[in-house]
Amino acid sequence: MSEKVLLVVMDGVGFSKTGLGDAVTIANTPVLNKLLAEYPNTRLKAHGSAVGLPTDDDMGNSEVGHNALGCGQIYSQGAKLVNESIASGKIYESGVWKELTGNCISKNTAIHFIGLLSDGNVHSNISHLFAMLEKVKESGVKKAHVHILLDGRDVPATSALIYVEQLEKKLAELNDGSFSADIASGGGRMKITMDRYQADWNMVKLGWDTHVKGIGRQFASAAEAIETYRAEIPGVIDQDLPAFVIARDGQPLGRIVEGDSVVLFNFRGDRALELSMAFDYEDFDKFDRGPKPDVIYAGMLQYDGDLKLPEKYLVNPPEIKDTLSELLVSKGMTQFAISETQKYGHVTYFWNGNRSDKFSEELETYMEIPSDRVTFDQRPWMKSAEITDAVIEAMESGKYDFIRLNYPNGDMVGHTGNLDATITAVESVDLGIARLLKVADETGYTVLITADHGNADEMLEKNKKGEIQVRTAHSLNPVPFIIYSKNKYEIKDGNFGLANVAPTIADIFGIKPYDSWEESMIK
Repeated sequence: MSEKVLLVVMDGVGFSKTGLGDAVTIANTPVLNKLLAEYPNTRLKAHGSAVGLPTDDDMGNSEVGHNALGCGQIYSQGAKLVNESIASGKIYESGVWKELTGNCISKNTAIHFIGLLSDGNVHSNISHLFAMLEKVKESGVKKAHVHILLDGRDVPATSALIYVEQLEKKLAELNDGSFSADIASGGGRMKITMDRYQADWNMVKLGWDTHVKGIGRQFASAAEAIETYRAEIPGVIDQDLPAFVIARDGQPLGRIVEGDSVVLFNFRGDRALELSMAFDYEDFDKFDRGPKPDVIYAGMLQYDGDLKLPEKYLVNPPEIKDTLSELLVSKGMTQFAISETQKYGHVTYFWNGNRSDKFSEELETYMEIPSDRVTFDQRPWMKSAEITDAVIEAMESGKYDFIRLNYPNGDMVGHTGNLDATITAVESVDLGIARLLKVADETGYTVLITADHGNADEMLEKNKKGEIQVRTAHSLNPVPFIIYSKNKYEIKDGNFGLANVAPTIADIFGIKPYDSWEESMIK
């Protein structure tokens, strides 16, 4: 192949519709501005139905975004998969559900639900929890405990009490002489339990100690814990709230003990894998679990099909076939994929259709740059320079037909809510792209620049009172798709989404796409 392609994913960089806290526009981005003014480009839909989510009110995310980018198709994802399974009742007909509930009934033990308490539809949805609580009572289980992880990232930054109130109301409706359910523990999602890519196992250990052992600062209720921490830590947002344990007379209300059943009701995989390892692996060595209770553990989905993790799960994940990587390997083409730790799984596992293994050890090369272990607003440039260095070396080596990279800055720094830091993050990405384009000119690469969803483009929002507040969630905004090439490509008119990128890459290579794919964007 004479043509070579470099795909740059600017994670979390979209086009603002509101102009509120638009770090992308505020930032000094001469390269991005020039590309949008002088080179073929369009705007891609990166949320809702374009990435397999239930409605266009649902924010896209990096996982479904990279699935769509890498496979050229739209699959039912996350919330939509679970919605369909709950609506049909299929989830309750599964052997795993029957095993979870039957275990509690036969042993007169409790079922525990652990997960993100919000309706953000990125990691979880509170409605799924409510449906399962209703069903466990109906099945004859006597006791349930809920361990809540506070969001403030995929929903407004300080909205936790809204969801706690909804949950407490549901529990009050269900509780009677035959059934008892309560909130047992919790904490902010960026403080406990929901680490990803094994970046900080201490988060998971703290979650284990909190949920399983019942060790931690005690409160009479979740609302009391949240209000106390907010008073003690000025400006703290939900995702950063410390762990808490609900107790009566000094005793934890709902430790996870021998004979219980446990459900992790998050459906997104990246921040569910480590807790699943702690429950599933007998030879687990990432932290001292202490005496591990013998429980039946299940995830909402199987979060990693290759690792078979967890072993038990309630809803089958999408079976993604016909990915771009498969197509290129079938043609004997070489590929290089790179990001730093925070998004490494996105250019590998998610890109390849939720597959951990390579399609070809010989033709595919992966590189992970270790992320800094600090809050990303402290170092908003993250590892953009190191990623750029490695990609330049790969381009100059002449070894690779297709290179893909992810700059996590716009998303990871955007999630902190720090506008000034996010401006720097976007500028760091622009600087990296400037360096890549220079080498592309020298080495003959066509460069495609896009994003997987918006975030940095909408750092502020109006609340229901019309007041401006910090926004840490992804946006519903479109993202760029730009072609930088010595060849004169033209982009068709049309309404395109992330799934149109893979067919476009195949078109540039002159390769016939899979019949299942969306159409190419070039004329």
